[in-house]
Amino acid sequence: MLGKLWKKNKEEKEPRLTQHELDYKDLRNGARKRLSTINNEFRHTFKFLQSYPHSVTFFGSARFTEEHPYYARARSLAAKIARETGYAVVSGGGGGIMEAANRGAYEAGGKSIGMNIILPHEQKMNQYLTAHVRFYYFFIRKVALSFSAEVYIFFPGGFGTMDEFYEIVTLIQTNKIPRVPVICVGSEYWKHVQGFSKYLRDDLKVISPEDEKIFQITDDDEEVIEIIKNSKLRNE
Repeated sequence: MLGKLWKKNKEEKEPRLTQHELDYKDLRNGARKRLSTINNEFRHTFKFLQSYPHSVTFFGSARFTEEHPYYARARSLAAKIARETGYAVVSGGGGGIMEAANRGAYEAGGKSIGMNIILPHEQKMNQYLTAHVRFYYFFIRKVALSFSAEVYIFFPGGFGTMDEFYEIVTLIQTNKIPRVPVICVGSEYWKHVQGFSKYLRDDLKVISPEDEKIFQITDDDEEVIEIIKNSKLRNE
């Protein structure tokens, strides 16, 4: 009898949740799971990167094939970096410029690191990696690609490359990261970005003088090597 009364009182104290409340509860539980996944992915990433205190990150189009001149340039430059500096070469781990950079470092016997993203139609990892990490979240992958690199090297690319380029330039402009060298290879392409930067500075006045010098354009591999050798080590 007492058991029935207790059960009845318990049911009275726990009214049925409305659909709105149920949706909120599911959202809250989903948010907790997502935060846990994000936290674990960040922790794993930073632990992984501790093994590579000296690194250069390559960016550029995933669409350039092996026959493209920019692919050949990235491959030869990465090989030279691996041989002459010993720095790890880091990329998004996919095709195009990413593959070319990893391939050059791999063939030169250097450290070749890939930061691959998990997609519904999986991005294929290139075969020239000595170590890699796979990411579920794009924004964590972007942090990994930019975190603690001594130098960023940009080859021509599309919207994705420009997104990564302007994010790093903005982080430097706003003093969120140190003034790390940002090297743009392929003057025929990057001269248009430089011209646009001068337009922003002189005509629209929406960036400050010297902001356009955050990045530098060169087609000289020897100059790139010297910049890397003279760059400061980041303690992050």
